[in-house]
Amino acid sequence: MDRRKFIGMAAAATAGMAAGPALGAIEPSGAVTPDPSQRKKKQEPGLKVRFLGTGAADWNGPDERGEHRRLSSVLVDDSFLIDFTDTARDMLPEGFSAKTIFYTHSHGDHYNPAAAIGIGIEKAYVSQTWYDLAVSEFRAAAGKLGKPSPKVIPLCIGSAVQVGDVTVTPLPANHATSRIFEQTQIYLVEKGPVRLLYATDTGGIPAIAANLAGVDAHRNPGNPITALIMEATMGLEHSIDFRLFTHSSVSTVFNTYTVLSQTGRYVPKEGQSVYLTHMARTLHGTQAELDSALPKPLKAAYDGLEVVFT
Repeated sequence: MDRRKFIGMAAAATAGMAAGPALGAIEPSGAVTPDPSQRKKKQEPGLKVRFLGTGAADWNGPDERGEHRRLSSVLVDDSFLIDFTDTARDMLPEGFSAKTIFYTHSHGDHYNPAAAIGIGIEKAYVSQTWYDLAVSEFRAAAGKLGKPSPKVIPLCIGSAVQVGDVTVTPLPANHATSRIFEQTQIYLVEKGPVRLLYATDTGGIPAIAANLAGVDAHRNPGNPITALIMEATMGLEHSIDFRLFTHSSVSTVFNTYTVLSQTGRYVPKEGQSVYLTHMARTLHGTQAELDSALPKPLKAAYDGLEVVFT
Protein backbone atom coordinates (compact mmCIF):
# COMPACT_ATOMS: atom_id res chain seq x y z
CA MET A 1 0.00 0.00 0.00
CA ASP A 2 1.50 3.36 -0.96
CA ARG A 3 1.76 6.34 1.39
CA ARG A 4 -0.99 8.32 -0.35
CA LYS A 5 -3.51 5.51 -0.01
CA PHE A 6 -2.56 4.92 3.64
CA ILE A 7 -2.99 8.57 4.53
CA GLY A 8 -6.33 8.62 2.76
CA MET A 9 -7.55 5.69 4.84
CA ALA A 10 -6.42 7.34 8.08
CA ALA A 11 -8.12 10.58 7.14
CA ALA A 12 -11.38 8.83 6.38
CA ALA A 13 -11.27 7.00 9.70
CA THR A 14 -10.79 10.19 11.69
CA ALA A 15 -13.14 12.55 9.84
CA GLY A 16 -10.38 14.49 8.23
CA MET A 17 -7.46 13.96 10.60
CA ALA A 18 -4.57 12.59 8.54
CA ALA A 19 -1.78 10.55 10.09
CA GLY A 20 1.38 9.29 8.38
CA PRO A 21 2.61 5.69 8.56
CA ALA A 22 4.18 4.71 11.87
CA LEU A 23 7.79 3.76 12.38
CA GLY A 24 7.77 0.28 13.81
CA ALA A 25 4.14 -0.28 12.74
CA ILE A 26 2.65 -2.37 9.97
CA GLU A 27 0.22 -1.44 7.28
CA PRO A 28 -2.94 -3.57 6.92
CA SER A 29 -1.02 -6.00 4.68
CA GLY A 30 0.29 -7.62 7.89
CA ALA A 31 4.08 -7.44 7.40
CA VAL A 32 5.67 -6.36 10.67
CA THR A 33 8.30 -3.62 10.47
CA PRO A 34 10.71 -3.98 13.42
CA ASP A 35 11.67 -1.05 15.57
CA PRO A 36 15.44 -0.76 14.75
CA SER A 37 16.33 0.51 18.22
CA GLN A 38 15.15 -2.76 19.75
CA ARG A 39 16.87 -5.28 17.46
CA LYS A 40 19.78 -6.00 19.78
CA LYS A 41 17.65 -6.58 22.87
CA LYS A 42 18.51 -9.86 24.53
CA GLN A 43 15.76 -12.41 24.14
CA GLU A 44 14.46 -13.96 27.36
CA PRO A 45 12.06 -16.89 27.88
CA GLY A 46 8.54 -15.98 28.88
CA LEU A 47 6.77 -12.63 28.90
CA LYS A 48 7.30 -10.63 32.09
CA VAL A 49 4.67 -8.14 33.25
CA ARG A 50 5.20 -5.84 36.22
CA PHE A 51 2.05 -4.14 37.51
CA LEU A 52 3.03 -0.57 38.36
CA GLY A 53 -0.52 0.45 39.22
CA THR A 54 -3.82 -1.42 39.43
CA GLY A 55 -6.34 1.26 40.38
CA ALA A 56 -9.04 3.17 38.52
CA ALA A 57 -9.36 6.96 38.41
CA ASP A 58 -10.99 7.29 41.84
CA TRP A 59 -7.82 6.33 43.71
CA ASN A 60 -6.04 9.29 45.30
CA GLY A 61 -3.64 7.93 47.85
CA PRO A 62 -4.43 5.44 50.64
CA ASP A 63 -8.10 5.18 51.60
CA GLU A 64 -9.61 4.90 55.06
CA ARG A 65 -8.70 1.20 55.15
CA GLY A 66 -5.05 1.92 54.41
CA GLU A 67 -5.45 0.36 50.96
CA HIS A 68 -3.63 2.06 48.08
CA ARG A 69 -3.61 1.39 44.35
CA ARG A 70 -1.73 3.58 41.93
CA LEU A 71 -3.28 4.41 38.56
CA SER A 72 -3.19 1.52 36.09
CA SER A 73 0.09 0.93 34.30
CA VAL A 74 2.28 -2.05 33.37
CA LEU A 75 5.90 -2.55 32.39
CA VAL A 76 6.31 -5.36 29.85
CA ASP A 77 9.55 -7.34 29.59
CA ASP A 78 11.42 -4.34 31.04
CA SER A 79 11.28 -2.84 27.55
CA PHE A 80 8.05 -0.82 27.25
CA LEU A 81 5.14 0.58 29.22
CA ILE A 82 1.42 0.49 28.62
CA ASP A 83 0.08 3.73 30.12
CA PHE A 84 1.89 5.70 32.83
CA THR A 85 1.34 8.56 35.27
CA ASP A 86 3.48 9.96 38.08
CA THR A 87 1.49 7.96 40.64
CA ALA A 88 3.36 4.82 39.55
CA ARG A 89 6.86 6.28 39.41
CA ASP A 90 7.88 4.65 42.69
CA MET A 91 6.93 1.24 41.29
CA LEU A 92 9.49 1.39 38.48
CA PRO A 93 12.21 -1.22 39.06
CA GLU A 94 15.78 -0.29 39.85
CA GLY A 95 17.69 0.24 36.63
CA PHE A 96 14.56 1.13 34.65
CA SER A 97 15.60 2.06 31.12
CA ALA A 98 12.57 1.55 28.87
CA LYS A 99 12.20 4.25 26.21
CA THR A 100 8.86 3.25 24.68
CA ILE A 101 5.26 3.64 25.81
CA PHE A 102 1.91 2.56 24.37
CA TYR A 103 -1.24 4.39 25.43
CA THR A 104 -4.69 2.86 25.64
CA HIS A 105 -6.42 6.26 25.53
CA SER A 106 -6.15 9.90 26.54
CA HIS A 107 -7.82 9.90 29.97
CA GLY A 108 -5.59 11.50 32.59
CA ASP A 109 -5.39 8.38 34.76
CA HIS A 110 -3.59 6.63 31.88
CA TYR A 111 -1.95 9.39 29.84
CA ASN A 112 0.37 12.10 31.16
CA PRO A 113 2.98 13.49 28.73
CA ALA A 114 5.01 15.21 31.45
CA ALA A 115 5.27 11.98 33.44
CA ALA A 116 6.50 10.07 30.37
CA ILE A 117 9.07 12.74 29.53
CA GLY A 118 10.21 12.75 33.15
CA ILE A 119 11.25 9.08 33.00
CA GLY A 120 13.04 9.40 29.66
CA ILE A 121 10.47 8.04 27.21
CA GLU A 122 11.58 8.59 23.61
CA LYS A 123 8.74 6.94 21.65
CA ALA A 124 5.05 7.25 22.42
CA TYR A 125 2.49 5.20 20.49
CA VAL A 126 -1.10 6.47 20.36
CA SER A 127 -4.17 5.75 18.26
CA GLN A 128 -4.03 7.65 14.98
CA THR A 129 -7.46 9.05 15.89
CA TRP A 130 -5.86 11.51 18.34
CA TYR A 131 -2.29 11.58 17.06
CA ASP A 132 -2.25 15.31 16.22
CA LEU A 133 -3.44 16.25 19.71
CA ALA A 134 -0.88 13.97 21.35
CA VAL A 135 1.93 15.57 19.32
CA SER A 136 0.81 19.02 20.47
CA GLU A 137 0.45 17.97 24.10
CA PHE A 138 3.84 16.28 24.24
CA ARG A 139 5.51 19.30 22.68
CA ALA A 140 3.85 21.60 25.20
CA ALA A 141 4.89 19.41 28.14
CA ALA A 142 8.45 19.13 26.82
CA GLY A 143 8.65 22.90 26.44
CA LYS A 144 7.62 23.45 30.07
CA LEU A 145 10.16 20.88 31.27
CA GLY A 146 12.94 22.12 29.02
CA LYS A 147 13.44 18.63 27.61
CA PRO A 148 13.11 17.13 24.12
CA SER A 149 9.72 15.75 23.16
CA PRO A 150 9.41 12.02 22.46
CA LYS A 151 8.56 10.93 18.95
CA VAL A 152 4.80 10.40 18.86
CA ILE A 153 3.82 7.56 16.53
CA PRO A 154 0.29 6.84 15.26
CA LEU A 155 -1.22 3.36 15.47
CA CYS A 156 -3.96 1.83 13.35
CA ILE A 157 -6.23 -0.88 14.76
CA GLY A 158 -4.85 -4.29 13.86
CA SER A 159 -1.42 -2.98 12.83
CA ALA A 160 1.39 -4.47 14.91
CA VAL A 161 4.56 -2.96 16.33
CA GLN A 162 7.65 -5.03 17.05
CA VAL A 163 9.57 -4.06 20.20
CA GLY A 164 12.54 -6.39 20.48
CA ASP A 165 11.08 -9.90 20.40
CA VAL A 166 7.62 -8.74 21.51
CA THR A 167 4.80 -7.92 19.09
CA VAL A 168 2.17 -5.40 20.20
CA THR A 169 -1.12 -5.12 18.29
CA PRO A 170 -3.72 -2.44 19.09
CA LEU A 171 -7.34 -3.61 19.20
CA PRO A 172 -10.52 -1.55 19.66
CA ALA A 173 -11.82 -1.11 23.22
CA ASN A 174 -15.38 -0.44 24.38
CA HIS A 175 -14.67 2.87 26.08
CA ALA A 176 -15.06 6.56 25.34
CA THR A 177 -13.38 9.88 26.08
CA SER A 178 -14.54 13.47 25.68
CA ARG A 179 -12.82 13.41 22.29
CA ILE A 180 -15.69 11.86 20.38
CA PHE A 181 -13.49 10.84 17.45
CA GLU A 182 -11.01 8.94 19.65
CA GLN A 183 -10.78 5.17 19.28
CA THR A 184 -9.66 3.76 22.62
CA GLN A 185 -7.49 0.64 22.55
CA ILE A 186 -6.65 -2.61 24.27
CA TYR A 187 -3.58 -4.61 23.27
CA LEU A 188 -2.59 -8.08 22.15
CA VAL A 189 0.98 -8.69 23.33
CA GLU A 190 2.84 -11.67 21.86
CA LYS A 191 6.22 -13.22 22.52
CA GLY A 192 6.94 -16.62 21.05
CA PRO A 193 4.02 -18.89 21.99
CA VAL A 194 2.74 -16.44 24.64
CA ARG A 195 -0.32 -14.43 23.56
CA LEU A 196 -1.46 -11.99 26.24
CA LEU A 197 -4.64 -9.93 25.92
CA TYR A 198 -4.29 -6.76 28.00
CA ALA A 199 -7.76 -5.23 28.25
CA THR A 200 -8.26 -1.94 30.12
CA ASP A 201 -10.35 0.28 29.98
CA THR A 202 -13.14 -1.59 28.22
CA GLY A 203 -16.65 -2.88 28.75
CA GLY A 204 -16.05 -6.51 27.80
CA ILE A 205 -14.13 -7.53 24.67
CA PRO A 206 -15.61 -5.95 21.51
CA ALA A 207 -16.37 -8.31 18.64
CA ILE A 208 -13.83 -6.70 16.31
CA ALA A 209 -11.11 -7.01 18.95
CA ALA A 210 -11.98 -10.67 19.50
CA ASN A 211 -11.86 -11.31 15.76
CA LEU A 212 -8.50 -9.58 15.26
CA ALA A 213 -7.03 -11.40 18.26
CA GLY A 214 -8.21 -14.73 16.86
CA VAL A 215 -10.52 -15.61 19.77
CA ASP A 216 -13.90 -14.99 18.14
CA ALA A 217 -15.83 -18.28 18.30
CA HIS A 218 -17.08 -17.65 14.76
CA ARG A 219 -13.52 -17.72 13.46
CA ASN A 220 -12.30 -21.18 12.55
CA PRO A 221 -9.61 -22.05 13.13
CA GLY A 222 -9.05 -19.67 16.01
CA ASN A 223 -5.77 -18.52 17.49
CA PRO A 224 -6.08 -18.92 21.27
CA ILE A 225 -4.67 -16.49 23.77
CA THR A 226 -2.56 -17.96 26.57
CA ALA A 227 -2.84 -15.14 29.12
CA LEU A 228 -5.44 -12.55 30.12
CA ILE A 229 -5.21 -9.32 32.11
CA MET A 230 -8.54 -7.51 32.23
CA GLU A 231 -10.05 -4.57 34.04
CA ALA A 232 -12.70 -5.05 36.70
CA THR A 233 -13.56 -1.44 37.51
CA MET A 234 -17.11 -2.20 38.57
CA GLY A 235 -16.42 -4.61 41.40
CA LEU A 236 -17.86 -8.03 42.13
CA GLU A 237 -21.22 -7.29 40.54
CA HIS A 238 -22.55 -4.71 38.10
CA SER A 239 -23.50 -1.49 39.85
CA ILE A 240 -26.27 0.83 38.78
CA ASP A 241 -24.08 3.63 37.48
CA PHE A 242 -22.65 5.06 34.26
CA ARG A 243 -19.60 2.79 34.33
CA LEU A 244 -21.78 -0.04 33.04
CA PHE A 245 -21.36 1.25 29.47
CA THR A 246 -17.57 1.56 29.39
CA HIS A 247 -16.16 -0.80 32.03
CA SER A 248 -16.23 -4.40 33.21
CA SER A 249 -17.08 -6.10 36.50
CA VAL A 250 -15.62 -9.23 38.04
CA SER A 251 -18.55 -11.19 36.59
CA THR A 252 -17.76 -9.77 33.13
CA VAL A 253 -14.18 -11.02 33.41
CA PHE A 254 -15.27 -14.42 34.73
CA ASN A 255 -17.81 -14.82 31.91
CA THR A 256 -15.16 -13.81 29.37
CA TYR A 257 -12.74 -16.36 30.80
CA THR A 258 -15.43 -19.08 30.81
CA VAL A 259 -16.52 -18.51 27.21
CA LEU A 260 -12.95 -18.35 25.91
CA SER A 261 -12.01 -21.49 27.84
CA GLN A 262 -15.03 -23.50 26.75
CA THR A 263 -14.52 -22.56 23.09
CA GLY A 264 -10.79 -23.35 23.18
CA ARG A 265 -9.85 -19.69 22.74
CA TYR A 266 -8.03 -19.41 26.09
CA VAL A 267 -5.32 -22.02 26.64
CA PRO A 268 -3.11 -20.97 29.59
CA LYS A 269 -0.33 -22.79 31.36
CA GLU A 270 -1.82 -25.06 34.03
CA GLY A 271 -2.55 -23.17 37.22
CA GLN A 272 -2.13 -19.71 35.68
CA SER A 273 -4.39 -16.94 36.96
CA VAL A 274 -6.50 -14.42 35.07
CA TYR A 275 -5.36 -11.10 36.53
CA LEU A 276 -7.69 -8.23 37.36
CA THR A 277 -6.58 -4.60 37.21
CA HIS A 278 -8.08 -1.08 37.09
CA MET A 279 -10.13 -1.62 40.23
CA ALA A 280 -12.25 1.24 41.56
CA ARG A 281 -11.71 2.23 45.19
CA THR A 282 -15.44 2.82 45.64
CA LEU A 283 -16.46 -0.59 44.32
CA HIS A 284 -13.83 -3.02 45.63
CA GLY A 285 -12.78 -4.46 48.94
CA THR A 286 -9.24 -4.75 50.22
CA GLN A 287 -6.68 -7.05 48.62
CA ALA A 288 -7.33 -9.66 51.32
CA GLU A 289 -11.08 -9.48 50.77
CA LEU A 290 -10.65 -9.85 47.02
CA ASP A 291 -8.28 -12.79 47.44
CA SER A 292 -10.93 -14.65 49.45
CA ALA A 293 -13.94 -13.65 47.32
CA LEU A 294 -12.77 -14.03 43.74
CA PRO A 295 -13.69 -17.21 41.85
CA LYS A 296 -10.77 -19.20 40.50
CA PRO A 297 -8.77 -18.62 38.36
CA LEU A 298 -9.35 -14.87 38.82
CA LYS A 299 -6.78 -13.03 40.93
CA ALA A 300 -6.57 -9.35 41.84
CA ALA A 301 -3.22 -7.94 40.78
CA TYR A 302 -1.53 -5.50 43.14
CA ASP A 303 1.01 -2.73 42.66
CA GLY A 304 4.50 -4.17 42.29
CA LEU A 305 3.35 -7.69 41.37
CA GLU A 306 5.54 -9.35 38.72
CA VAL A 307 4.22 -12.22 36.63
CA VAL A 308 6.07 -14.21 33.96
CA PHE A 309 3.74 -15.78 31.42
CA THR A 310 5.18 -18.88 29.73
